[in-house]
Amino acid sequence: MKSLREIYRIGLGPSSSHTMGPQKAAQLYAQHYPAAVAYHVTLYGSLAATGRGHMTDKAIEEVLTEIAPVTIEWQPTVFLPFHPNGMKFSMIDSEGKNVNEWTVYSIGGGALSEGKESRLVTHTEDVYSMKTLSEILHWCEANGRSYWEYVGQCEGEEIWDYLREVWKSMQEAVERGINTEGRLPGPLNLARKAPVYYIKATGYKQSLQSRGLVYAYALAVSEENASGGTIVTAPTCGSCGVLPAVMYHLSRAHNFSDDRIIRAIATAGIFGNVVKENASISGADVGCQGEVGVACAMASAASCQLFGGSPAQIEYAAEMGLEHHLGMTCDPVCGLVQIPCIERNAFAACRALDANLYATFSDGKHRVSFDRVVNVMRQTGHDLPSLYKETSEGGLAKDFD
Repeated sequence: MKSLREIYRIGLGPSSSHTMGPQKAAQLYAQHYPAAVAYHVTLYGSLAATGRGHMTDKAIEEVLTEIAPVTIEWQPTVFLPFHPNGMKFSMIDSEGKNVNEWTVYSIGGGALSEGKESRLVTHTEDVYSMKTLSEILHWCEANGRSYWEYVGQCEGEEIWDYLREVWKSMQEAVERGINTEGRLPGPLNLARKAPVYYIKATGYKQSLQSRGLVYAYALAVSEENASGGTIVTAPTCGSCGVLPAVMYHLSRAHNFSDDRIIRAIATAGIFGNVVKENASISGADVGCQGEVGVACAMASAASCQLFGGSPAQIEYAAEMGLEHHLGMTCDPVCGLVQIPCIERNAFAACRALDANLYATFSDGKHRVSFDRVVNVMRQTGHDLPSLYKETSEGGLAKDFD
């Protein structure tokens, strides 16, 4: 498995697969083929179906138009075999010929793949030798260690400085979001809700205030993402509000130190990494279960660790966080990361706290393992028709009025 730096990317929203990934692809192509008279980019499948709402074209044009004019072709009904988020870049040379075609895929979380070949994408080395949660759990129990200690052993001390930056960016996104009012971009004309939820929550008694604040924090980060603000993929842009909301709330309500929060974020990253390695975190590939579902699992694991959960209880919390999102479709209205995405982040954050509580009441023993749920999630996602996987052709997005 790769470094946690691949799971936690600090960047601009609104979509890791539809904004970050395509922009990174454009940067790679421009770097290798700068002598163009013009560029031509074809977007396929999910990228073409919801790319305008996710600002895919703007992300690509921002890079390539610095060199030459760009033409973008949209092919929403054509799905390339490797992944639904396919792109083909080519350039027009000085003789007017279309040359140097390059096909690449945005596979989720801002990551790119060329399928079986490797031309322009540099593949980073694996950092973790263990690729399943059962292996890692066994290592923890056999050595009397926790998940975050496994992270430190595999990644080295420098990972803690990076995760400190991740935590800083998460906090800043929450704080910007609860202090920013106004309308989100796009045709839905949605007003930001985080500031109102935050003010209302502070007026309730403690028992209700806690949930209201978690809602506010998740809304804050998700609304920052929807407006193209700086967020952290956890594991994606579309699900970026869940883990920050839970960590921000617990750090303030229970006075957990930054060091303990950062260790919890490391543990969350391990669970996200296992899903990315063995299934997918791409909504276009497996639906929203791979985005919000995985984010909930990550936040469940992190919060369980903070409250003293054993490695088995932490695994159980994460398993529940993912299992109870199985089958969730990705059906963004108007191709925007707004409805139902923002609200889903708020509910998943609270579900993560429930999963933690349920797991800590148990002894950690349960029948369905996290790895089993990951495998089921992958199969379920591949069984879903494409209209329920980030194409805005079905579900809530269909015939929206």
